[in-house]
Amino acid sequence: MKSLPGISSVFPATSVAMLALLTLWVAAFAAASDVLELHDSDFHYSVAEQETMLVEFFAPWCGHCQKLAPEFESAATQLKGIVPLAKVDCTANSETCGRFGVNGYPTLKIFRNGEEASVYDGPRSAEGIVSYMKKQAGPSSTPLYNQEAFDTFINNFDPSVVDGEKMFVWGKKYGHSTSSVQIFFTLLFTIQPKTPNRSVLLFRPPRLTSKFEENVLKFSDPITVSSLRRFIKDNIYGVCPHMTIENRDHLKNRDLLTAYYNVDYLHNPKGSNYWRNRVMKVASQFQSRGLSFSVADRQEFQDELEEEFGISSSEADELPLVTIRTGEGRKYIMHEEFTRDGKALQRFLEGYFAGQLTRYLKSEPPPQNNAGPVKVVVAETFEEIVHDPTKDVLIEFYAPWCGHCKNLEPKYKELAEQLADDHNILIAKMDATANDVPPNYDVQGFPTIYFTKAGKKDSPIPYEGAREVKDFLTFLKKEATHPPVLKVTRDDL
Repeated sequence: MKSLPGISSVFPATSVAMLALLTLWVAAFAAASDVLELHDSDFHYSVAEQETMLVEFFAPWCGHCQKLAPEFESAATQLKGIVPLAKVDCTANSETCGRFGVNGYPTLKIFRNGEEASVYDGPRSAEGIVSYMKKQAGPSSTPLYNQEAFDTFINNFDPSVVDGEKMFVWGKKYGHSTSSVQIFFTLLFTIQPKTPNRSVLLFRPPRLTSKFEENVLKFSDPITVSSLRRFIKDNIYGVCPHMTIENRDHLKNRDLLTAYYNVDYLHNPKGSNYWRNRVMKVASQFQSRGLSFSVADRQEFQDELEEEFGISSSEADELPLVTIRTGEGRKYIMHEEFTRDGKALQRFLEGYFAGQLTRYLKSEPPPQNNAGPVKVVVAETFEEIVHDPTKDVLIEFYAPWCGHCKNLEPKYKELAEQLADDHNILIAKMDATANDVPPNYDVQGFPTIYFTKAGKKDSPIPYEGAREVKDFLTFLKKEATHPPVLKVTRDDL
């Protein structure tokens, strides 16, 4: 039997070299990104080709973007053939980013048939992105043919709305907005369902059944889109919902108390409801006072607890950890140990409504020396410095990793030096990643600059002009309470 000839005897040397290059090219192609890279020149065309697409608008220097990148890449691979994921570098494609109002990084938006449909407000993990976008791309309706299918639906959606007359079922999945009625399933019974005809019912998930609230709510008003929308919005979450990464943004738009502990309805439903029922027992006494309640898995929200409340994983405990975060961003922590009789939680709430609690403030320590031309502000000194009623203050909110902030730094310092002799105007800055930003300062990207006038500290003015020294001075000459006093130099004499 003849041996097979070597590759060099079959192909000439040049062909071998080409084959090697082809092999390398194939390997590189196989490792290529599944995230589409779009530009000003092809954005509209590429997005219009897709029924649904998730687009990330980013900047290469952005720390949050760098953290998101591997998760976004993994999600793109998992969603291949289902929903395409794309990215746009805003430092190189300002026209596209400006057209869609991108002013912070990363910004994620969902597009449908080339048109912006909504801002992506889901989790920033690969698993969360995949779960969220599969729901966005899923069918608008699925037939339910029998009672078993109906029961399965009721047991697995959070919660479900059933129209017994028109045979429609709305399934509210966590993560979807309650501002519109989204039909997920159409009911096509071959047998009579367990719902009275001519009635609309809201079924709470069986795992969240509790004696402290009704499990089924009946909608009795005349059926219109607005009345049904209002009914769902008012009742969708109940007294104490299970907060997850997917639904947290909808819950956090209100004053919210959350009890964090080991919430696991898949493996430990009894234990999960043990503490939830104790929260609900106390919540029922305060429900009419404008505070919402929820429970959440501590492990799922550990990063957030550390970021927002300074609570590290080393402080973990089997007992629930309770916090309050208001819609305006004020934060409170229950320091007393959670008791099974609910008395500690009750005392915490009584203190909250009486205005006796000390709010938690994430803050760097004040600098020991703050004599530089640009005054350093931390959360603890914000009121004292920025809200000084006698001063006009221009303040920059920055991030240490922000490239634009670093480029601005020498110009901002020069501005402060030119105004060093002006006792009516302060130039200040605050690291917005290490300090809580007051709620009336909307910081979505870096740097963000605000101007607060003396005597008008409740109405900060966003600075949206160019960032050269002369541009800042032009702005201050127009907005400052008193004409700016510039430092006299030898050249001016």
